[in-house]
Amino acid sequence: MKKFALVGAAGYIAPRHMRAIKDTGNQLVCAYDINDSVGIIDSISPQSEFFTEFERFHDYASRLKRDPSTTLDYVSICSPNYLHHPHITAGLRLGCDVICEKPLVPTSDLLDDLALVERETGKRLYNILQLRHHQAIIDLKQRVGAGDKAHKHEVELTYITSRGNWYMESWKGDPRKSFGVATNIGVHFFDMLHFIFGALQRNVVHYVDNYKATGYLEYENARVRWFLSIDANDLPDAVKGKKPTYRSITCDGVEIEFSEGFTDLHTVSYQAILDGNGYGIEDARHCVETVETIRTLAATRARNGEDHPFLARLLG
Repeated sequence: MKKFALVGAAGYIAPRHMRAIKDTGNQLVCAYDINDSVGIIDSISPQSEFFTEFERFHDYASRLKRDPSTTLDYVSICSPNYLHHPHITAGLRLGCDVICEKPLVPTSDLLDDLALVERETGKRLYNILQLRHHQAIIDLKQRVGAGDKAHKHEVELTYITSRGNWYMESWKGDPRKSFGVATNIGVHFFDMLHFIFGALQRNVVHYVDNYKATGYLEYENARVRWFLSIDANDLPDAVKGKKPTYRSITCDGVEIEFSEGFTDLHTVSYQAILDGNGYGIEDARHCVETVETIRTLAATRARNGEDHPFLARLLG
């Protein structure tokens, strides 16, 4: 049984980490968040210590190191994006391996810094890249790999996840903290595209604001038109008023069905890490570089055939 700490226990994704720790037969020893709305712990790991000040959390974790029978094995990070780097390095320097949500960090330079801290501490950092464990994505990767290596598949990615007015008042609506909508809700899709279609060859942005972004990516084996949004007004008419989220990926005109099968992917990811098959810094580098470039690009006019179908209505 491995001993875990959790940073960011009040966040949206934290319960999936808590359940993954429990479902893999391990123990959540302590947790931290500046917010105390963490009642979910009662149904998963009621014996866990909880702190609302990082200093007290860090001091407690440090004292656990004195005894091999109590020392922590892992620190899981679910904190806001802009805090990932300091929380990861703190976990590594506590003598723990670290598991972190996406995006690991906003830039490739900070990835290099994390690799340095890994070498300094002798501990490992793992990224949750859960879509790589989704069976529909694995099946598509296998089909692409078995096909003509020179063929460029035509791919269309659309992800609209409606968010209320609270979103822009939270850290997620502040691009200094979330690094923008393409990073915050899109980074795992960009990792998935690289996982399936190979190295990125071209990256173009056609439109971006605080609520949505769209552009074009060309990979070794795919031409991808993508659209990401947190604006409910972008939902297709067939979905509006019925569902708050619309997720679609087509490859050569055929819909890839992966609306189901998300529930247990964090547990699958944890088990892979515990088995020595987790995804580390270099696995995450491609998607970090992709969103880093997207944030620096100026929007340009779409070339013929490279525009997502939703772009036209954004431009009027």
